[in-house]
Amino acid sequence: MDVVTVVKRSPIVFPLACIAAVGMMFISEGSYWQAVGSLNQIGAMQESRAIIQNLAQSILDAESGQRGYLLTGRKEYLQPYQKAVGKIGDSFRHLDRYYGDDPGSMKALKDLHSLTDTRLSELAETIRLYDEGKVQAANELVLSDIGKEKMEALRALGAGLLARETSNVADRRGELYNTLLLSRIGMAALSAISLLALFLFLRQATAAEKHEQELKRTVQAERDRLEAEVTLRTAQLTELADHLQTAREDERNKLARNLHDELGALLTSAKLDAARIRSRLAGTAPEALERLAHLVETLNSSIALGRRIIEDLRPSTLSNLGLVATLEILVRDFAKLTNVEVHLALEPVELEASAELVVYRLVQEAITNITKYAKARNVWVGLAARGSDVEVTVRDDGVGFDTSAQRHSVYGLMGMRYRVEAEGGSLALESAPGRGTLIRVRLPQSTLVPA
Repeated sequence: MDVVTVVKRSPIVFPLACIAAVGMMFISEGSYWQAVGSLNQIGAMQESRAIIQNLAQSILDAESGQRGYLLTGRKEYLQPYQKAVGKIGDSFRHLDRYYGDDPGSMKALKDLHSLTDTRLSELAETIRLYDEGKVQAANELVLSDIGKEKMEALRALGAGLLARETSNVADRRGELYNTLLLSRIGMAALSAISLLALFLFLRQATAAEKHEQELKRTVQAERDRLEAEVTLRTAQLTELADHLQTAREDERNKLARNLHDELGALLTSAKLDAARIRSRLAGTAPEALERLAHLVETLNSSIALGRRIIEDLRPSTLSNLGLVATLEILVRDFAKLTNVEVHLALEPVELEASAELVVYRLVQEAITNITKYAKARNVWVGLAARGSDVEVTVRDDGVGFDTSAQRHSVYGLMGMRYRVEAEGGSLALESAPGRGTLIRVRLPQSTLVPA
């Protein structure tokens, strides 16, 4: 079943499947990119939180380095201080980029900038005073409450930024959870649509298959009916052909008897009368005698013609001399008329009288067709027993023909086949262009024991 057939049979299933596929792709891609965006934002927020915490820690590290230097006077304590100052600069550069599009957070960041710069200036000032030998002034600046107040303010600003980032992270996580929830709901809905489309398709396919099975059963029933009708019609045609052939032979037999009995008697009587008249006119009227002689010859020719017509209508030799002798006479007369060389292989066989007549008519029809169409130089006629059957063959070396092509002479062959089948036999035809023709007939032998 191709796609076009499915669409024609199921006009709803295909759009539902397309909607489900497009919906799944849209929801999957949308949820993916939205989740990726939320995760990226959460990652950036977590990084900013860490930088804010590191910023506060760096300020404390700077203070610790400054105080260690003031207490010990050792230069190595300035390294943590300088390192912390560098980290503070990096942190502010990152935060400036991060909060560049957030006006609310940017104000707090600017305040944090200002306080941090002021605090670092104080730390740098105490170190400068200490380096200049003004230790008392440096200690007084360290012990003042100004640094404490600024550190409290710095902690408050940092805590505020951390709280804002914590809130943003919570919001982004909520959005991510909502995205996942909507994705689940959407996928569930589209899965339900897909299942519905599958159900509709299966139902439609089942209905189509059932309809197809019904159609097949209907077609098979119609085919069986037609085959039965063809078989019946074939049997009727066979019976009709047998009846027509039988009627034809009966008419020929009747006509032959009439010709033999009535016309033969009339011609014979006329011949006898002519002979009597001739004997009485002997020596008296030569011209009349000549006319009577011509009349007698004409009567003899008419009697011979009548005999040939009678033999063609109903061969008397078939009843008097048997099938083999009758076929020999028929084929040798054919050879005399056509100058075709005939090869006979005839054996005595036991056949019903009607079957003997069928063999005679078959050979007669075959040599008639050879005379009309074959252009043969040799003809082989065979008659022999083959087990419980009698096989009759007529073969020629003529032009042959294509057995699959329709021919005008096919009705003669059809008549042969019907007559043979009516006697319970079979007929096979073999031929090809340029290879001659072979007719092979098998008939059941007679079951009657000759007296």
